[in-house]
Amino acid sequence: MCYICIIVKKIKDELQNIIRGKSGTSQKTLVQTVASYLRRSEGASPMAKENKQYKQKETEKLIEYCTQNNLWANDKLNFDLFVSEGAEQKVYIKDDKTVYKLNDAIYYLSWLDYFTNLSLNNYFFPDTSYTLVGFCLVERKLYTLVEQPFIKANQPTNLDQVKEFMLSNGFVNTRNHDYYNSNLGIILEDLHDENVLTQDGILYFIDTVFYVTNE
Repeated sequence: MCYICIIVKKIKDELQNIIRGKSGTSQKTLVQTVASYLRRSEGASPMAKENKQYKQKETEKLIEYCTQNNLWANDKLNFDLFVSEGAEQKVYIKDDKTVYKLNDAIYYLSWLDYFTNLSLNNYFFPDTSYTLVGFCLVERKLYTLVEQPFIKANQPTNLDQVKEFMLSNGFVNTRNHDYYNSNLGIILEDLHDENVLTQDGILYFIDTVFYVTNE
């Protein structure tokens, strides 16, 4: 087996462990713990993700799980420190080094897919890794509360540089700001200049949207 093939296989194995919720460390993160709970629940009552009730069932299970395990985090967030809002999340200042983000997983068919996105972001972009703090109910809507390092851009992001960086890591630009790694079966979308910031010449990926294909 060629050296490149060995490396690709090793990365695939690591990613499969991430997707299945198997930690490489002795202690599971909260993301992995919650994802494992959803997998067990999914096994008990299988339903296609395309079914409109699938995510609603997940939401009901998560609300129950949060109550049972004291994972509600509304009191950790100062709603007066609101910074910005996108289609999928609301951003708040925690301190000069960290931001809080409320996310309702709107880009995903399931909460489990969203948690896989968080884990993949932390694998590929550890400098902007997410930490799941807990969950919030805001106007009866369920959100995750995650924290992430605060990146202050000091120069515009060159999207051609983003393309070069992604290509060097096996991700081909498919359209607009979307990328695909055929070796790993991973799609990464929405890498425009608001989601990829540049600080001192270094690219920081702050809002990733990963999808795992079935290929």
